Amino acid sequence: MAGATDMKLWRLLPIVLCLVGTAIAAEVEQREILQVSPLAGFQYYAGAALFPLMNAGDALSLRREPDNPYDPRAVRVEWHGTQIGYAPRADNVDLARLMDRGTPVEARILHLQKSRDPWKRVLIEIYLAPAP
Repeated sequence: MAGATDMKLWRLLPIVLCLVGTAIAAEVEQREILQVSPLAGFQYYAGAALFPLMNAGDALSLRREPDNPYDPRAVRVEWHGTQIGYAPRADNVDLARLMDRGTPVEARILHLQKSRDPWKRVLIEIYLAPAP
């Protein structure tokens, strides 16, 4: 008798897992990712000192710097109000254009890695801000 009940429960398992997965997916915020890039200039700003405090998933602030003498499309990246670098120059054309138009964009730390190469230390994800 217990064997028959166990078999019925096993048949329901895929349905239960599907329902749980759907519920979890509904809670996850959908984001339109614009770019995934290494953080440029990390070694020149407070990044080295702050690195031990950072976590994957931490929110980052993006600030346009149209008057930047080295790159008129510069997008500054901050962690908790402190500059840690820039969006790479090779990847900032569309990002700067969107920000200049007032399109709300957000960023977060996607991955952290201890490395001698500063281009491998912080990987950032930039995405359109979710609609309110």
